[in-house]
Formats: sequence, C-alpha cells, structure tokens
Amino acid sequence: MNVKAILILCCITLALFGRTLAQPAAKPFIKLTEPSKENNNVSAARQFIIGSVTKNSSLMINAQRVKVYSTGAFAWELNLSEGDTAFTIVAISPEGKSISKRIHYNLRFPKPAEPVKDFGIESIQTFPEGNLVLMPGDAIQFKVKAFPGANMSTLNGTVLYELPVTQTNGMTGIYQGTYMVQSSDSFFASRFQVTLKSADGQEISKATRDSFSVMSSLASDVAITKGRLAHLEYGLGDDRLGGAKIGYLDSLIPLKIIGKVGSHYKIRLAKSRTAYIPDEHVTLMAKGSFEPSSLTGKWNVYGDSVYDYVNVNLFSRLPYQSFQLNDPSRIVVDVFGATNNTNWITQMESVKEIERVWYEQVADDIFRINIQLKHRQHWGHQVSYRGNTLVIKIKQQPKNLSINKMVIALDAGHGGTNTGAGSPTGVLEKTLTLAVTLKLQKLLEAQGATVIMTRNKETFFDNKERILFYRDSLPDLLLSIHLNSSADPIRVGGTSTFYRYIGFRPLSHAIYKRMLELGLSEYGNNSSFNFMLNSPIEYPNALVEALFLSNPEEEEKILNETFQQQMAEKIAQGIKDFLEGCEEVQGNK
Repeated sequence: MNVKAILILCCITLALFGRTLAQPAAKPFIKLTEPSKENNNVSAARQFIIGSVTKNSSLMINAQRVKVYSTGAFAWELNLSEGDTAFTIVAISPEGKSISKRIHYNLRFPKPAEPVKDFGIESIQTFPEGNLVLMPGDAIQFKVKAFPGANMSTLNGTVLYELPVTQTNGMTGIYQGTYMVQSSDSFFASRFQVTLKSADGQEISKATRDSFSVMSSLASDVAITKGRLAHLEYGLGDDRLGGAKIGYLDSLIPLKIIGKVGSHYKIRLAKSRTAYIPDEHVTLMAKGSFEPSSLTGKWNVYGDSVYDYVNVNLFSRLPYQSFQLNDPSRIVVDVFGATNNTNWITQMESVKEIERVWYEQVADDIFRINIQLKHRQHWGHQVSYRGNTLVIKIKQQPKNLSINKMVIALDAGHGGTNTGAGSPTGVLEKTLTLAVTLKLQKLLEAQGATVIMTRNKETFFDNKERILFYRDSLPDLLLSIHLNSSADPIRVGGTSTFYRYIGFRPLSHAIYKRMLELGLSEYGNNSSFNFMLNSPIEYPNALVEALFLSNPEEEEKILNETFQQQMAEKIAQGIKDFLEGCEEVQGNK
C-alpha cells in the first residue's frame, strides 16, 4: 500500500472515530406496559406499574426508588386508597438526563349489592345458559332478583320461591325454581316470561334473554360426525382453552341428539351418559335414521413391526372414549351403544406391546375393551374405523431408545399474529419460544435425532393445523415450548410443565425436574391440561411453560442467550432421562 493510500485510510479511521465519540448518549425513555393509559378508573386497590426505561437508568416513583433490571424492566406494586391518586415516574439516565411521566388512578370500590327497592324485576338467569332446544323431562332452572316479599311464577304457573337470606348472603328478593319440560309442550324459540305479583295486586312481567324450543318430533335426532377434529365435550363449561374434551372421534359416526344448547348439540351416548359436540363437527341425518347400536363380533389381535392392533367387528360405527391407566399400564376403550356378542378373542404371537386383552359389559349399552401393555410407558394409540370395524392401533415401545433413533416434534408456541404474552420491556412470547426451540432443535439434531418443527421462522399456524400436521407425521414425542404470564409480575414466577394423559406424565416430569436445575422456582408438573397440543393420544407429549415472561427477574434470564442455551440443554437432558427410564417391562399379571 502506498503512502497516499495509508494517509487516506488514516483520515477515514479518524473521521469515523471522531463521529463515534461525538454520538450523543441514548435519549432516556419510560415505556409502560401497565397501565396503558394516563388516566385509569379501577375497582381494586392492588395495581401494578410495569414497564421499562433506558438501560442502567435509575427510577423513582413518587420519590421512592424502584429496582431496574439489567434489561431496563421494572415492576412496582401499588396499594391505592379510594379516590384519585397521581404518580410521577422519573427516570434518570447514566449521563444524568431525566424524563418523567405522570399517571392517575381513580379507585372506586364496587358498591355492595342491594335489594330491589321498587316493585319490579332486576335480573333473570336461566341454567343452562344460552338458547336451548329441549326434550320432555329436561329442566330449566330460573334464578331471579326482584322486589322481595312478592309471588313469582313462570311458564304454566310454575312457582319460583324466594330463598331465605341464609342461602343468599343476606340478600332478600332472590327467587329460584325449576320448570320441567312436558310432553305436551310445543314452544319454539320462545322467551319465557317471569311474573311478579304483590299482595296488593300489582303485577309486572319480564322476558328471559335467551329463547327456548322443544325439539320437534319431525326434526332429525341423529347426526354423523364429519372432518378430522370432531370431538366430544363433557359439559358446557368453557374457558380460554375451550370446553373440557372427552376425546376426538373418527368421521361418519352416528350420534343420538337429545337437545341443543347454543352451538352445541347434546348427545346421548348411553342411558347413563350424555355429552356435547359443537354443531360444526356434525351433519344432521334424515328423520327416521336409527339410533346407533350394535352387537360386538369377532376380535383379532396382532402386530407388525411398529404397531399392535385390536380389531373388533361391529354392525355400525359407534362413539367411543379411550383413556390410559397405570400400574399396570392399560388402554381402556368404552364403546357406547355396543352389547357383547363376542364368543372368543384371537391373539397372535406377532404382538409385541399387548400383554393381553379382555372385555367387560359395564352397562347394558357400554362395552369396555381392556388392553394391558407389556411396558410401563405408554407410547400412544389411535382409535378409528375401517368400515364398521373398530381398530385400536397401539404404538410399540421402540426397540432402540437412543435419542438418535427418535423422531421428535418441537412446537414453538404462538407465532405471527398470535403473539402470546408480552414482557415488561415489550418482548413477545412468540419471539422467545422460537429462539429456545431453534436452539433445542440444533442440540437434538447434533445428537442424531430427527426433528420435526411446527415453525422455524416467524409465521402463524392455527392450533388445529398443528394437530393435523403431527397426526400425519406421527413423531415419537412432541414438546410444545411456551412462556407463562401473570397479572402479578412480582410474586408469581417459576417453571412448569403440563400433560393431559397419565400415561404421558413421565416425559413431562423428567423435563420438569431438569428445568428446576436452572434455579427457577416450582410452578408444578400439571396434569389433565386441556390445551389442544396436549390432546393427541397418538404419541407422548408435554407442554413446557419455561418461566414467567411477565416477571422482570425471569424476563432478564430468558433474554440472555446463554440462559436460553442452558434451558434448551435441560430440556434435551430431560428427554434423555425419559428415554432411559422407559426400559422397564411390567411383567405378566
């Protein structure tokens, strides 16, 4: 290089260096994630100010010093007094520059409930809630708040009785009663009236919010399942995870309809069992279709190189429920509407996982299939139909339990428009679950495992798409990685795992024990989890809620890439622990 070139290079270097020295310090900021508004009307004294400031800043709220984490995150608890309270938040950067923000809370405690003071009806509740299609013998329960000391009635003069204050926490004017649908009833999409009458002759009526119909004798009372995600639910309860599911059903299974609540058909599985199914998962059949029932026929029990099979011949497809048992490990399938007519069961020596099978007629219309397994660990099963033959397909424990022989599915929670939880600094769950899952993928592949990913980039997949993708892929194991969140960013934290079926608990528990080695507090290994990714029965699966993203201390950990790598290593070690614990054979019983 000649002298001129060297001089030019030196000038450029000095210019860049001088520009770097001249760069101004980062402008201080205060970014609040809670509350999101300057003025806040609240009804509870306990509130939190949560957010972030410029890193390495000091922070004061109403002249009280607040801890700021290395990420810039902070969380401050308030115990408000009733009325208006103002808070001044001041952040001071390391260079001494300051910025302030002012927020207000207006606390008004909810007024205690009071009796109805003027003659009238304040509210009507009916149970079940929603628009109902009913049959004779069904009950509609009423709970009405109205002027106390009067007489109240509803359909066909049914009396609603005022409850004693010992049953209403001291509140007068609470009336309850039940109307039983009669065979002579024929109401259709009617809103019932409740009528209040006083001793001096005053009378007032009010209509229910929801409507009620009696199922017409001309209406179809049989539906058949459709699609690949038809599922039965135990009842009408619901939360963000949906109604509690009994399990998924194959298509083209007839179901006896005995009513409807909102968008859910009420189904009679047996004389002693009812369930519900969303109307989107069935097609109504023509009037006159037979209620599902069948005698059982010949059984065949055999195996191939990967699965064992139990085939039960039926005359018609029938609904079913399967569940897992331990000690000894068993798969139990209840077939609703089936009556025993099996004279023998043929079991071939080709089976490798099934120890023995037998049946029980636990009720006139409930036929129970028992399948005892040779190994303690459940590796998954499927229930479906081939024609009218019920096929129970049982995954054999792999001969080689080395991790390099496993097909492992990894699900990075959320993604795309489904952002998941947010942190005090505004980082989204979907971003961090992907970061940890990619590190876990790399670790497992380095150990020779075949890894299937829901997503390896920032994109959206519906949970239904995820279930069907893995149902077709049939991995050996599935892990779904998430981060938890709580309204309390200070007290609530810790790591947790979740599973639904008892036979899959060992996987979840093995990972949980390893996660605790990261120094995270316990939030539990949780069972019977109704999340969609825990609903498949085809393979062991677990959901990992690694820590609480809402907690600034735990957010600080998960934003550190070294900690993310350590977390991936602990999950991978948990998988290995699980596999090493699967060797044991139960023995004959």
